[in-house]
Amino acid sequence: MGKGKLAKFADMASYENVFQYPYSVVEHVPFEMQGKWHEQYFKNSNPIVLELGCGKGEYTVELAKLYPDMNFIGVDIKGARMWTGATQALKEGLKNVAFLRTNIEIIERFFAPDEVQEIWLTFSDPQMKNPRKRLTSTYFMERYRKFLVDGGTIHLKTDSNFLFTYTKYMVEKNSLPVQEMTEDLYHTSNLSPLTSHLLKIQTYYESMWIARGLNIKYMKFNLPRNGQLEEPDVEIELDDYRSYHRSKRSSLDKAK
Repeated sequence: MGKGKLAKFADMASYENVFQYPYSVVEHVPFEMQGKWHEQYFKNSNPIVLELGCGKGEYTVELAKLYPDMNFIGVDIKGARMWTGATQALKEGLKNVAFLRTNIEIIERFFAPDEVQEIWLTFSDPQMKNPRKRLTSTYFMERYRKFLVDGGTIHLKTDSNFLFTYTKYMVEKNSLPVQEMTEDLYHTSNLSPLTSHLLKIQTYYESMWIARGLNIKYMKFNLPRNGQLEEPDVEIELDDYRSYHRSKRSSLDKAK
């Protein structure tokens, strides 16, 4: 029998690779390791990469195994899910993995300027009703700018045509440099060697979406620190589903 939520939370309270600040939005709890992840946790100067909305953390762990000379931090508010990846990382002795439980809306409180090299957004909720909640919105891009190196890399991997299309418009509107883009990741022949290497990582739910015949979309772009960011003013057709085994939650056909 699997562990319940309370047991998982009890485990994570003792995990050296987990940092929990779930109430920071309200309480403004300071994070003393801001700007000191290299010295105080990872004990090296290797690049730091975030996975925002990491869920169970399986992608964070697999990235860490694939790239041992980089440091990875999975971020999510749902601790019971995060327990899976955090437990696996400890069992496998992965020293280049950490997990941060907090709200992504305040992610800039946990990292100092230039502390992060790359950000991964893997199968984020498309938030079709609320642009400000989309992790690829300019609302979040402005937050990422506060700690991402100038011109740092952002990866988007998604099954959502809505989120992919919205992000494409956002990137075009703001002339953000695109390194790579495909609407069918697993059936594209001209991928860079680095991206092809990443195809080795496939999460459980990703395999389920592929089995349903959904194309996995991927975009890799840079985020310069300077310049005014603007939201795209376009209507986008909604996905005909919201996520695995769930129907869309709107009677509308399109949204901005």
